[in-house]
Amino acid sequence: MEKRRLGRSDLMVSPLCLGGNVFGWTADEATSFKVLDAYADAGLNFIDTADVYSTWVPGHKGGESEVIIGKWMKARGNRDKLVIATKVGSEMGPNQKGLSKSYIGSAVEASLQRLQTDYIDLYQSHRDDLDTPQQETLGAYEELIRDGKVRAIGASNFTAARLKEALDISAELGLPRYESLQPKYNLSDRAEYEAELEPLCRREEIGVIPYYGLASGFLTGKYRSDADFGKSVRGGRMAAYLDDRGRRILAALDAVAARKNATPAQIALAWLMARPGITAPIASATSVEQIRDLVQATKVLLDNDDIAQLDRASNPA
Repeated sequence: MEKRRLGRSDLMVSPLCLGGNVFGWTADEATSFKVLDAYADAGLNFIDTADVYSTWVPGHKGGESEVIIGKWMKARGNRDKLVIATKVGSEMGPNQKGLSKSYIGSAVEASLQRLQTDYIDLYQSHRDDLDTPQQETLGAYEELIRDGKVRAIGASNFTAARLKEALDISAELGLPRYESLQPKYNLSDRAEYEAELEPLCRREEIGVIPYYGLASGFLTGKYRSDADFGKSVRGGRMAAYLDDRGRRILAALDAVAARKNATPAQIALAWLMARPGITAPIASATSVEQIRDLVQATKVLLDNDDIAQLDRASNPA
């Protein structure tokens, strides 16, 4: 399997990242193990999670996804073959959020314990914290890297202005820099990332690992009418996508998929993987069948005509 360098770091990752948000939520532990096995057996190595997964589920307190991944790695003995990314900063409970040095210090220990590992390959600021100076946050990460608890750092959900400010601080003070950005980006959600973040990331050689690579499932093609919205827990989000532009996107995906003997989901992910500056889109799965579908996307080669057709149909303008 092809490996791509993440930013300027030493991390070499597969071109498709497995999202861990479903582990312990819509995929129980046994199912999660099967999904993780199928992903790793296909030769891919990049897994993304967060401490906050899945606080939104009644009765959950956060960390459920990390616990499952940790149990799986220990059972399989494969930690050194994987690139594990997790995040800090989202609210875990009262007074448990943000990017202050003290909070990062306690949060990283909790994540390491849940993951049953001595180090995190990519530790990401889950969302910006306007109440904490960026210098303090980057200084906290510097200590974690020095202590061997973190290999590289990344940002998620940052604006271009705040990401540039962080990069400038890192360069000026000799602090670790964000080597990756995790934005919302897919064939349907293009405008926000492409306007300012894309040129900044390409100029600064920031690895981009977009989440919602399949637009919460819309780009799989299974939501084509209002009657389809009840097909999953994410179906309620589909009304925002299923407009005239959304139907054009689905038609283009169908056309390219037919030419490539592929599925719409594979084409949507292949489009992301072919986009200059994108390191690895993130996609989650709740079954081995879904994993096989996703992995096949890494083998789809789009030509210029394919990409042009998808670009035209999804043009944000």
